Amino acid sequence: MPSLTAHPAELDRVGVVLVSHSREVALATAALAIALVGNGDPAPVGTAGGREDGGLGVSQALVLAAAARVDQGMGVVVLADLGGAVPAVRSLLAGADENGLPFPTRFADAPFVEGAVAAVVTASAGGDLAAVVDAAEDTYRFGKS
Repeated sequence: MPSLTAHPAELDRVGVVLVSHSREVALATAALAIALVGNGDPAPVGTAGGREDGGLGVSQALVLAAAARVDQGMGVVVLADLGGAVPAVRSLLAGADENGLPFPTRFADAPFVEGAVAAVVTASAGGDLAAVVDAAEDTYRFGKS
């Protein structure tokens, strides 16, 4: 599944990977986050939605491919939608070197949509890996009332 944005490596921004059980959910969330960047120059965003056969589920192979596509040398932040995606991502991170994940890759424990928007906006503004993870995770602290 292709990334929604492609930038030359010299831009050196943090990449974001959105992992969902559904290809459509991953793509729609990425499109929303990119649209909300507002400057027309979003950070690289990759999606890993569903399984290789197009069905619902999580594919570690798709996660690895998306991470490789968005890696610009500044790190990759991964967000996951539902419970089953989290252990799949954490398993990849536990064996990052053996699995071929870009270094460094971090998991953001964040709400999927809000975290994705915060991560992509922060990465697009040039935030470093810690800032992108913090922005995504901070979305847990903001209520909707």
